[in-house]
Amino acid sequence: MGNTMSPARERVNLLRVPIDIVAPDQLGSLVYELLASGKEQNIVLLSLWDLLRARRNGEYRAYILNAALVIPISKSLAGGIHFLAGKKAVRYMPFDFVINLLTILESREHSAYFLGGKKQILRKAEKNIRETFPRLRIVGRYVGAFKRQEEATIVEAIRKASPSLLLVGKGVRGGEQWIGRNKAQLGRGLRLWCSDLFDIFAEHRKRPSRAVFDHGLEWVSYCFRNPFLLFRVFPYLYYKILLLVYKLFVKRLPNF
Repeated sequence: MGNTMSPARERVNLLRVPIDIVAPDQLGSLVYELLASGKEQNIVLLSLWDLLRARRNGEYRAYILNAALVIPISKSLAGGIHFLAGKKAVRYMPFDFVINLLTILESREHSAYFLGGKKQILRKAEKNIRETFPRLRIVGRYVGAFKRQEEATIVEAIRKASPSLLLVGKGVRGGEQWIGRNKAQLGRGLRLWCSDLFDIFAEHRKRPSRAVFDHGLEWVSYCFRNPFLLFRVFPYLYYKILLLVYKLFVKRLPNF
């Protein structure tokens, strides 16, 4: 497990997947630093399942490796970093991270574009975000279930709008990897896959409580919606075994 240092963060490699340690009071300066670069900058909210997917899926791994910022959201990831490197990682609740990000952008009247979700959900989410962040300039939105022949027009609209932040949610074909597949055409700015956060902004779905999140139990509510997620206990055990193997043998097996 190696790391690189920057003024606002520390990057570590957990099981050969990069993760950034960013203190909350450093997030603002880091966001402004990324925007000032004038380049496209992908932000990833990384769960344990994402980490395991990055180890087996080449396209997704490339997306993570090229991300400007990889933020851990799973308690298991923070625990793994501490176990292997003795470092304390800052874990963010996805909704809180996006709220912090929008607050940072609003403070300098930056802009945002929303892509994803159903029509009524997206409209309500935009309304609530406008009311909460009145100085944030929302320069466009489009629903997620668009037709293939519409994609080029949507990508061009995003490029011309040149938002400081592109939030992409459910319904977009390809999910999070849609961002990576279109990175060259989207133009500069921050991009973030926000999964079902449009539903939360639209008050269509509740977010986990702080107590539930702090205990790492946010997955329980997902299991009620999809009982098959209970089978994730097996990849979780695999992850624990990997941590132990890396702890014991990584120095002797550098190419593991």
